[in-house]
Amino acid sequence: MLAALFGLLTAIGNATGTVLQRIAARRVPAGDAFSPRLVRHLLRSPAWLGGIAVIVVAAVCQALALVLGSLALVQPILVTELPFTLLIASALSRRRLPTVGWVATALIACGLGLGLAAAAPTEGHNQVTPADWALALVATGGAMAACVLSALTRRRGMARAALFGTAAAIGYAMTAALMKSAAGTLAQQGVGAFLTDWHTYACVAAGAWSLFLLANAMESGPLVASQPSLTLGEALVSLALGILLYGDRVRTGWWLVPAAVGAVLVTWGVFLLPRAEVDEVESHRPAGP
Repeated sequence: MLAALFGLLTAIGNATGTVLQRIAARRVPAGDAFSPRLVRHLLRSPAWLGGIAVIVVAAVCQALALVLGSLALVQPILVTELPFTLLIASALSRRRLPTVGWVATALIACGLGLGLAAAAPTEGHNQVTPADWALALVATGGAMAACVLSALTRRRGMARAALFGTAAAIGYAMTAALMKSAAGTLAQQGVGAFLTDWHTYACVAAGAWSLFLLANAMESGPLVASQPSLTLGEALVSLALGILLYGDRVRTGWWLVPAAVGAVLVTWGVFLLPRAEVDEVESHRPAGP
């Protein structure tokens, strides 16, 4: 229960941070996308800095959740980040969320509850071999590179935002896997071991790169383009990493039927939400060079 609670707090924090970062990203000149100038613009933005602060708090909640529970339990809960994002964006823009938005939110909540109840994910082990880590890092790194290269060949719009969002999702899933190992080291062996554990620094590097990709996703197109790929992608990749790296277990057999129904409901809700046509307060975008 505590792992689920901290997972929910993580989703709310990430949603709040996403909206604040989106507000900042919309003020970046189009010509400064995917360059060091993008970071310079964002560092001068109170909205972006506020978003980072909220995300740091959310990361602490996520680390606690991962110490208390499995990747297969905690990460799917982060799917709720999407409806929370649109609810918060709606409130900040002082626009009412249309009925379809509420329907989609209900579908996601019901589907997630049904899926988790049916799967009943349980934690496996905390020891991951170097070979498994190497395979996971190569596979996720290659997938992220493919998404980024494909995104860079496209103009600003839905496809570019979705590709950057997918790359960020894979990065955040790997960040969570590394975070679980680093947080476990801190809890079991103390600060000294934590500061000398390579997972700690790999987690920071993966998180920073994923944050940069997310900023580009939000700069490239509307929130409803990047957020579904980010949210669903992170949940699915995290579930796979939890099973493959940590040996997390889920119920199979006939339990797969209600779990599949829950997954369908969540997916339906995620792809229904863009019809709500809610975005946060838009600012004038300076013209690029």
